[in-house]
Amino acid sequence: MALIVHKYGGTSMGSTERIANVAKRVAKWARAGHQMVVVPSAMSGETNRLLGLAKELAPEKLTDACLREMDMLASTGEQVSVGLLSLALQAEGVPAVSYAGWQVPIKTSNAYTKARIESIDEERVRRDLAAGKVVIITGFQGVDADGNITTLGRGGSDTSAVAVAAALKASECLIYTDVDGVYTTDPRVAPKARRMQTVSFEEMLEMASLGSKVLQIRSVEFAGKYKVPVRVLSSFTPWDIDINEEARSGTLITFEEDEKMEKALVSGIAFSRDEAKISVLGVPDKPGIAYQILGAVAAANIEVDVIIQNLSKDGKTDFSFTVHRNDLARAVDLLKSKVLPQLGEAQLVSDTHICKVSIVGIGMRSHVGVAAKMFQTLSEEGINIQMISTSEIKTSVVIDEKYMELAVRALHRAFGLDQTASSPA
Repeated sequence: MALIVHKYGGTSMGSTERIANVAKRVAKWARAGHQMVVVPSAMSGETNRLLGLAKELAPEKLTDACLREMDMLASTGEQVSVGLLSLALQAEGVPAVSYAGWQVPIKTSNAYTKARIESIDEERVRRDLAAGKVVIITGFQGVDADGNITTLGRGGSDTSAVAVAAALKASECLIYTDVDGVYTTDPRVAPKARRMQTVSFEEMLEMASLGSKVLQIRSVEFAGKYKVPVRVLSSFTPWDIDINEEARSGTLITFEEDEKMEKALVSGIAFSRDEAKISVLGVPDKPGIAYQILGAVAAANIEVDVIIQNLSKDGKTDFSFTVHRNDLARAVDLLKSKVLPQLGEAQLVSDTHICKVSIVGIGMRSHVGVAAKMFQTLSEEGINIQMISTSEIKTSVVIDEKYMELAVRALHRAFGLDQTASSPA
């Protein structure tokens, strides 16, 4: 029998009834002889409720001291979940013990609200597993070198689960969500989207980074670095489904590109509404200007995505880049206070009415003309492209937000994803 990690999202933990069903499912795996570690999220809506309370009382400008307290507060949602799930398992007659991240401990950096896992001490967990207990660990959180509770950012429980699986060298990490796997795109936008039985690690990494909400990108990074087999599957199947059927369901993230996968020109369409564009106009066209603008942004722990610099005219150029909408106000304030004063007559404008749409596929490595087909498809729909970013297996465009769903459906159809053979396993 194997060591298995289960991760359950907030919807799966949304009520005591659902938690009881999670307990029954975990108990089924434990009774089958598996060593079980479970990483649950906070109950659905709980983290938003806690952060909403914080916003009512916190200062308008959030300092590091404020962010520390936000992490202290937000981490409590997962502590409620692990305690309740442990109690539910004990009611099933299964020995269980719960731990907060700092008790394991899961050691992280000190970047509050966006901390990164640095190491996990698995000794305590292994001792409990050897004693026949199910171990339940809070997701989304850890502890820094100074003993402060930290959180990993929204969706961080995925990262916690995969990191725990990596530390324990688990046979597989099962991510239970409210969808039954990874789809070619969001079925709510393109009704003909289909579930993929397998997806390569590289494709999943790109899709997660480009807006796919199925898995947090850092969880995919962990999976790739430590070769952790990850399966995305539904928590809303009956808990007493045959365990062998359950173990084959959903979408498996693979680390080898088989022949079938190589034939897929484009595997999926990802998109993100959470984009904002910042343009610094009329900056001096000289060496180091990109670092002068983006260095200050990076130092403030603000992630930059698509970047474009226009051709120089009269020694001046325009420099544009995108950030997450939640970081826009902070980035603009930073640029106005620390960067623009050094750039002479440069101006700054921002735009929140944009989105990013991307095509992803390892088949793009060996085929030419994929990007051209994407651009042609968008052109035929009358959609103007504002920015372009490419890598070996993806092409992303920034377009007007109002055209996002049209673009996704058109590209899904143009690349034959409506007919992809991806029937359930």
